[in-house]
Amino acid sequence: MLTGVDLVIEAGEHVGIAGPNGAGKTTLLSVLATLRAPSRGGGEILGARLDTDEIYAVRTRIGWSGHEAALYDELTLRENLRHFCRLGGFGDTAADDALEQVGLARAADRLARSCSNGMRRRADLARLLVTRPSLLLLDEAQAGLDADAAVIVQALAARTLSAGGAVVAVSHDHAALEARTHRVLDLAAGELG
Repeated sequence: MLTGVDLVIEAGEHVGIAGPNGAGKTTLLSVLATLRAPSRGGGEILGARLDTDEIYAVRTRIGWSGHEAALYDELTLRENLRHFCRLGGFGDTAADDALEQVGLARAADRLARSCSNGMRRRADLARLLVTRPSLLLLDEAQAGLDADAAVIVQALAARTLSAGGAVVAVSHDHAALEARTHRVLDLAAGELG
């Protein structure tokens, strides 16, 4: 539960949110992703007020990489990416290109459920390469990734920032966030300090 959050993130800013497990980091990202409405208070995400239907128009501009890859288990990696491409109005070749960029071209026809966690996470990163979000939300995005995949996360953040977007990264590792972000805020017991 979030109780004392007052947060402004400017375009081109990379903000880190540090805190222990259970502090409310993922809940905060859910609000920023417009997937959870605040029970009191309000705000704007990409110019859309959280308490209005405006949020539906900005959801396609928000990308989230979290603990679990956003994939359909019964589809192949290629089918998953092509599905996201169709939803976003991108061509099928964008899916194949993104799978190539994350090193999954040879595994593209494997069912998502048969892929390792690392492969699933790479496919999730491919989705973000295709959609080019204006607001990139990284929920412990580098945890459990090999060095090559961690570089992909850094490149996604850099591309988002260079395009005038913003990045919010959450982690329990304050020092790692300090090394990668413009500023780090601490979240404890639902309060941002």
